[in-house]
Amino acid sequence: MSTKEAYKQRIASEMDLVRANLAKFKAQRVALAADARKKHANQVDELERKFVVAQAKLRELGEADEHVWEQLKEGFEDMWTTLQATLEDTVATFKEEHA
Repeated sequence: MSTKEAYKQRIASEMDLVRANLAKFKAQRVALAADARKKHANQVDELERKFVVAQAKLRELGEADEHVWEQLKEGFEDMWTTLQATLEDTVATFKEEHA
């Protein structure tokens, strides 16, 4: 398996985890009070926007030729770091509300 394929598989697995967290957050926010629900809705919406962008970038990365792949990978890594930070913030906020 090439480095590119291994990378795509690793990121695809991590994207599945983000997708599962998004579904969980959407289900949990229903049980929150109205003010908390709005706050969490904004966070979940932001996470979902970043997730959709990541999916598109991952497809672009997967379709890229080898000579462009490394360059696109660097941009994807930056975006992925931002998505992970947003996920961590959302998890922390939901934990605070459910503590």
